Amino acid sequence: MRLTPRDNTFFDLLAESAGHLVTGSNILAQILGADNGDRKKLVKQMSEIEHKGDEATHAIIKRLNSSFVTPFDRDDIYNLASALDDCLDYMDEAAERIVLYKINELPDRVEDQVEILRRMAELTATAMPRLRSMSELHDYWVEINRLENQADKAYRKLLSHMFDEISDPIELMKLREVVEVLEKAADAFEKTANFVETIAVKEA
Repeated sequence: MRLTPRDNTFFDLLAESAGHLVTGSNILAQILGADNGDRKKLVKQMSEIEHKGDEATHAIIKRLNSSFVTPFDRDDIYNLASALDDCLDYMDEAAERIVLYKINELPDRVEDQVEILRRMAELTATAMPRLRSMSELHDYWVEINRLENQADKAYRKLLSHMFDEISDPIELMKLREVVEVLEKAADAFEKTANFVETIAVKEA
C-alpha cells in the first residue's frame, strides 16, 4: 500500500517513445528501396519522427523533475528514456548519411540489418506497456539479445563483403559509416532491453 500515488504518465510516455521506433524503422526500410528523389522525402519524414521522439524524451525528463513519486527508480526511467532516444537517433543518422553521401545502391545485406532493427522496434514497442504490470517481459529481453547477436553477425558479414567487392575507397568509407551506425542502433536496442531487465529485477 502506497502512502502517495504513483505518476503513471511515465508508462504512456515510454510507450509513445517506443512507438516512434516502429515508425522510424519502417521509414528506414523504405529508404533502402527508394530512388534519390523519394529518399529525400523519406529522410524528411524520418527527421520529423526523430523530432517527435525528442519531444517524448523531453516530456519524460520534465515529468521526472516535477514528480514526487515515480513508478520505479528515477535513474532507471531516465536511462530507459535516453536509450529509446538513442535507438531512433541512430536510425535517423543512418538515413541522413545515405542521402548526404548520395549512395545510389546499398549492398543487399544492409536489408538484413534494417530488418533486424524493425523486429527490435516492434518488440520494444510491445514491451513498454508491460512495464505497468512488469509481466511477460523476460521473453522480450531474451529475444532482443538474440537479435543483437544476429545483427553482429550480419554486420561482420557485410563488412567482409564490402572489403571484397568494393574497390573505390571513398565509396567503401561511405558505406562503412552507414552500416556502423546501423550496428550502433542494434546495440542501443539491446541497451534498452538491458535497462528493462534491470527495472524488472528491482521491482520483482
